[in-house]
Amino acid sequence: MTALKGILGDLAANPAAQGLDRSLSCSLPDLGQIVRGRLSRGSLHEMRAEPADQSLEKADIRLTMASDDLVALTEGRLSFGPAWASGRVKLEAGLRDLLRLRKML
Repeated sequence: MTALKGILGDLAANPAAQGLDRSLSCSLPDLGQIVRGRLSRGSLHEMRAEPADQSLEKADIRLTMASDDLVALTEGRLSFGPAWASGRVKLEAGLRDLLRLRKML
């Protein structure tokens, strides 16, 4: 949870995120967990973890990665662009959100 708050907190604080109000989820299949939250007002809100098999809610912005990749992103050993390009990190969102996220990442 701490690693995810670090990455998403940086994303939320980015000037390009001003005015953005979206639900977020990060699926960690190796842990069987989904972490959910809300990106609004320049920060993260309502962060919570839930079992992946009990999750029905679909977030506006969805990330999927292994927990080791999440830690590597947080520690700076892995960059988002190459991780996404190689399929280690998956990002799903609507076209408008993807274009806005491109500026933030």
